[in-house]
Amino acid sequence: MKIFDTHAHLCDSSFDEDLEEVLNRAVGAGVCKIVAVSEDLSDARRNLQLSEIYSMIRPAAGLYPDNPDQTQAQEMVAWIRKNRARLWAIGEVGLDFWIAKAPEDRELQANIFSMFVDLSLELDLPLNVHSRSTGRHVIDILLARGARRVQLHAFDGKFGTALAAVEAGFFFSIPPSVARSRQKQKLVRNLPLSCMMVESDSPVLGPEAGERNEPANSRIAIETIAYLKGETVQIVAEEVYNNSCRLYGKDIG
Repeated sequence: MKIFDTHAHLCDSSFDEDLEEVLNRAVGAGVCKIVAVSEDLSDARRNLQLSEIYSMIRPAAGLYPDNPDQTQAQEMVAWIRKNRARLWAIGEVGLDFWIAKAPEDRELQANIFSMFVDLSLELDLPLNVHSRSTGRHVIDILLARGARRVQLHAFDGKFGTALAAVEAGFFFSIPPSVARSRQKQKLVRNLPLSCMMVESDSPVLGPEAGERNEPANSRIAIETIAYLKGETVQIVAEEVYNNSCRLYGKDIG
């Protein structure tokens, strides 16, 4: 079984002491590639460094929506342009109305997200998108701006909200928390397998609430999807891996 963990925070301080052991456990579980997303410029730089040390890491760069600052966003855009050849995705980026309550903060988030959507089109890089409590708003922006290569990570909305994204050819990455989340279980039952990928979102969204999550647990996401869809683990593993390769489409071997 080959597993592509399409969203993990390997720069998180919880991995400072044992990242190599974490990655070895991932390999043991079948994980062969991990998209390492960033929350800020420091993470983005670190992801490039990690990708030089560990060949399984695919670096991404983005500004988490709890950093709604135009100056930081412009600096990130410039850095992504400069390092485009080494990056696998722009992410994570998006909206989060659980964080942003005031209308002006939400507008700023939307403006910054729109910048990154436009950049993904300019550079032909996939978008690795955060959309907590904002599924419909995120999808509306993506469609309005003509986004093409899109991953909606850990989507927390209903299938009815997701349907327009499915029809647009966007992908949904499912974390190991699907083993305990009724919302994600219901989403998986309704989503076609052809638009699903898996992620760990390490160190959060693991199969057990409150415990540090690791890329190896992406396998649990696959096993749970297989159970929910009534398919074999092998069929689901192959499908979600191929979907990931379809989206990322760069040196996928």
